[in-house]
Amino acid sequence: MPGDTVPAHPDPGAPVVVSGGAGELALLWGGFPLLGAGAGWLLATVVDRLAGWSWVPARRLFELVASLPEPQVTVGAVVVGALAGLALAGVGTWERLVVAVAPDRVTLRHRDEKQELSRAEVRAVFLDGRQLVLLGPVDEELFRESCDLGDRRLRAAFLAHGYRWLAEDPYRGMFRRWVPGLPDLPPGADALLRARQDALKHDRRDDARELRRELAALGLVVRDESKRQYFRLVRR
Repeated sequence: MPGDTVPAHPDPGAPVVVSGGAGELALLWGGFPLLGAGAGWLLATVVDRLAGWSWVPARRLFELVASLPEPQVTVGAVVVGALAGLALAGVGTWERLVVAVAPDRVTLRHRDEKQELSRAEVRAVFLDGRQLVLLGPVDEELFRESCDLGDRRLRAAFLAHGYRWLAEDPYRGMFRRWVPGLPDLPPGADALLRARQDALKHDRRDDARELRRELAALGLVVRDESKRQYFRLVRR
């Protein structure tokens, strides 16, 4: 993302913070409302044409809008577009991942959650595609979340304080695709995986995230590919 920041020479005792920075916030809160307003203005200029096409979805709505006087239609469309842009900016800000790497701990802020992991807990760190993953002492995944922060900046932040950074998931070859009824799973894991598959199918990301944590408590690491679940068992 433009504006990703990490100090080039951090104080040895200070946390290194990696985030989208002020540039990302300016893009979200300045760019999105402007784009929305522009889209609203463009829609207002073609609403008469859309109302005349019989195949256009919601044609009656366009006919109603086209019957309204100007400049109210254009002003209203611009305002609605700007408000939609502000709503998207709010969602984008809420979804931002902020990573603070200190000598003794890693702090991860995402949505309304803040997770702190001590240095002793974090055995290794890597990027799995677009997801940041932190491994624990017995190779469990302490954290896995989508991440738009740059590979180079994240790597520099963790290496600055001596954390182990891996080029890839060292256990990728151990994952097996889950299908219902697989044997040798811990008790209750199959039911949780079934529930999580349904959550993935219907894009209920919060449910899928919560069920991942419940599966982790049973000793399963789960990763997703195109809404298919793959798992591996954590060594005990």
